[in-house]
Amino acid sequence: MKTNNIAEIQISYSPTIKKQFRIKITNSTNAYESLIHTWDKNIIELQEEFKIVLLNNSNEILGIHNLCKGSTSGVNVDMKLLFAVVLKSCATSIIVSHNHPSGKLKPSESDIAITKKIKRAGELLDIKLLDHLIVTKDGFYSMVDNNNF
Repeated sequence: MKTNNIAEIQISYSPTIKKQFRIKITNSTNAYESLIHTWDKNIIELQEEFKIVLLNNSNEILGIHNLCKGSTSGVNVDMKLLFAVVLKSCATSIIVSHNHPSGKLKPSESDIAITKKIKRAGELLDIKLLDHLIVTKDGFYSMVDNNNF
C-alpha cells in the first residue's frame, strides 16, 4: 500500500470578535488607541515589535496580529508571513505598526522602504495598506498623516 506524502492545506477563518463589538478605524488616532493596549509597557522601550491591524471592508478591526519581535534597534519583517496572516484572515485592508524603543517618532529609511514594499505587495493582492504607525509609550507617528506614504 502506497502512502501519499503530500501535505494537505486547509483554509479556514473563524473570527473571535463578534461584529457588534468590532472597533471601526476612522483615523490614525483611533488606530493608535486600539494598538497601544497591545504593547507590553515593560518591553515597548526595550525591544521592537511589528504588528498588523487586520480590517474588513468597513474598516472594522478583525484582529491585531503580533507578527514579529526584533532587537533594541530593529525588526525584520517577513513579507510571506505578513501576507499569509492577512490572507488567512480575509482582511481587505491593513494598518501596520511597530514601536521605536528609543522613543523617537521619526521614521528611518528602512521604515519608509518596508512601508513602500508592503504597499506594493498589497496592491497585487487587492489588500490596501491604510497606514504605518510608529508607536512609543508617549505617542505615535502616522506615515499617512505626515505624507511618507
